[in-house]
Amino acid sequence: MRPTLLSGVSLAVLFGISAAHAQTTPAFNRIATFNVVDNLPADADPKKGTVAEIITASEDGRTLVYTDSPGERIGFIDINDPAAPKAAGVVALGGEPTSTVVIKDKAFVGVVTSESKAKPSGHLAVVDLATKKVVATCDLGGQPDSLARSDDGSFLAIAIENERDEEINEGAIPQLPGGNLTYFPVKDGALACADKKVIDVTGIASVAPEDPEPEYVSINGQNQVVLTLQENNHIVVADLATGKIISNFSAGSTALEHVDTKKDGVIDLSGSQKETPREPDAVHWIDNDRFVTANEGDWKGGTRGFTIYDKTGKVLFETGSVPEHMAVRLGHYPEKRNKKGIEMEGAEVATFGGDKLIFVGSERGSLVFVYRDKGGANAPEYLQALPGGVGPEGLLAIPQRDLFVSASETDLREKGGIGSVVTIYKRGNDKPAYPTIASVDGPDGLPIWWSALSGFAADPKTPGKLYTVNDSAYEQGRILTVDATSLPAKITAAIIVTKDGQPAKNLDLEGIAVRPEGGFWLASEGNPEKKENPTQNLLFRVSATGAIEEEIALPAELAAQATRFGFEGVTVTGSGANETVWLAVQREWKDDPKGQVKLIAYKPATKSWGYVRYPLDAAGKGWVGLSEITASNGGLILIERDNQIGANAKLKKLTYVSLKGVTPVGLDSKDAPVVTKTTVRDLIADLAAPHGYVIEKVESFTIDANGEGYIVTDNDGVDGSSGETEFIKIGKVEVKM
Repeated sequence: MRPTLLSGVSLAVLFGISAAHAQTTPAFNRIATFNVVDNLPADADPKKGTVAEIITASEDGRTLVYTDSPGERIGFIDINDPAAPKAAGVVALGGEPTSTVVIKDKAFVGVVTSESKAKPSGHLAVVDLATKKVVATCDLGGQPDSLARSDDGSFLAIAIENERDEEINEGAIPQLPGGNLTYFPVKDGALACADKKVIDVTGIASVAPEDPEPEYVSINGQNQVVLTLQENNHIVVADLATGKIISNFSAGSTALEHVDTKKDGVIDLSGSQKETPREPDAVHWIDNDRFVTANEGDWKGGTRGFTIYDKTGKVLFETGSVPEHMAVRLGHYPEKRNKKGIEMEGAEVATFGGDKLIFVGSERGSLVFVYRDKGGANAPEYLQALPGGVGPEGLLAIPQRDLFVSASETDLREKGGIGSVVTIYKRGNDKPAYPTIASVDGPDGLPIWWSALSGFAADPKTPGKLYTVNDSAYEQGRILTVDATSLPAKITAAIIVTKDGQPAKNLDLEGIAVRPEGGFWLASEGNPEKKENPTQNLLFRVSATGAIEEEIALPAELAAQATRFGFEGVTVTGSGANETVWLAVQREWKDDPKGQVKLIAYKPATKSWGYVRYPLDAAGKGWVGLSEITASNGGLILIERDNQIGANAKLKKLTYVSLKGVTPVGLDSKDAPVVTKTTVRDLIADLAAPHGYVIEKVESFTIDANGEGYIVTDNDGVDGSSGETEFIKIGKVEVKM
């Protein structure tokens, strides 16, 4: 048995330096993103949360069907043209749907109607796909979770979970009544409620045997069902023709090395996790003898990866910490919620052409990992990772159309984020478009960690060599070196910003500039409005090794005018006695006229300050502000953007300000010159081009030594976001003076 997937293999494939056969493997690329809120009925409140949790498709693969638990409905999406999905209506169910499958012309939906967790109840709803009406219901005698159909359509299996109440005894089990495995024979796409059969799975697990917690089911080609008992850390295999259990066994445990185990604002891969129960969630047969589990954990376990078993319980393959490392490499590691790391939850298996592919979804990392099965006990081959929206839950392969679909259950609109989305990918001969930026291994042999990129600068001599910083999503401020000549771009080095030999505290780095004399200028955004531990806007002169050599605060009279929207970029014009450090302020401060923000000028030689004002475009929804400043062609290029996301995003652009004839005034002057701006590039099309949703925070921009422009988005450290970072080369940037 080969126990784990080698990290080096993943790195080689990621940067296109693997064996020739891997280079010719077709890849999945995102072709469309559907916003679930666009499928609401006319009388629904669009402000209420909507989700797409579990997703399936009609047998012809042209209609998607998803569960929307808070809306107590299922929804339909027309994908006759998968690149242009269309809303196709919903069906109300009178309870919370948990899962759905399609057999012939009917969708079968598990619906929870429980009065409480202590009194679970639910039914199976049968929905006609043509009329979009509930045509029958069958009482299930408990709370359903996962549903599965057999390949030949002759059986429907349901995991009756009767889930525990996490508010009682800290969620410990047993909490009766226990669950079971329920199934129905199906004939010509129809079933009779009276034919319901129940397989008792009590008394077999070593953990709370009287209270089985069925979670997920899958049926193989021999009509054998595999069932995970998640909190019991147990797996059951049963034969549906006889209703008998074939085998049952503990899901076992895994010890992990080189993982982050503390929520301390630093991604530290020096930790370890002792033997921890896998507590699998999703399960899917790979063939008639092997299946894969996504080891989410829900009580005491969760081992951050996936496992392949045979149906006797033998572990054939275990990922160990490799998926975690890939998430770190891609900037998708959820450090603020890392008790269970990237939290694997979804699993899907399907054959595309001659390749049997395994898809495993990371809920917290918002990634879907794609592997190629190599058979038997051989380690599967890592192929790629897909951006899956926020919290991908449902995974669906449609191999007859070369499509793959993920459904994200998280709706962040109330917090200004994106709502639940359904993402559609197509397999073809193009290279993977994602990731656009990733890290290599550091000196310790582990991935260089990064996320929340928030400022850009270019090396003045080496084309494609860039520098970036992370913001206050992390306790450590870091300067990262980027090789933009690679595809994807490579983060090749990282240095910690230090003060007196220790990592500097309370940094919110939003800008970086290369000093003409060597080293860097860094801009740290302050928040003087914080009730506890307010911070100030600071400019740092930093050595090439990251050591802070000088900390420069704003003069008191200017600092008193600051709000929480402060420094958002730094750049340099001139050198020697003429060196001027320019700082962009994001939004109006107390003494600014409405719609005008400061561009602050600091001269290191004389330690003098001045400023001019920049006119912002009017906001539609939300607000408009600046996010970056870059010296170019006798002037400054800025990112001006709104704070909107997805379809609401209307303003993301580069503007140019000539400095010819512009003289900053002293801080004591209220009559600062207002610069004239011209639009250099509308960035909306660039941000929409990856076929996701327009990301709110296009935070960084620079121009390299060859005149090539680059933008990058900020993923907020995977906190309330999908974790997706788009690094985009926009070509030569031309400005008119």
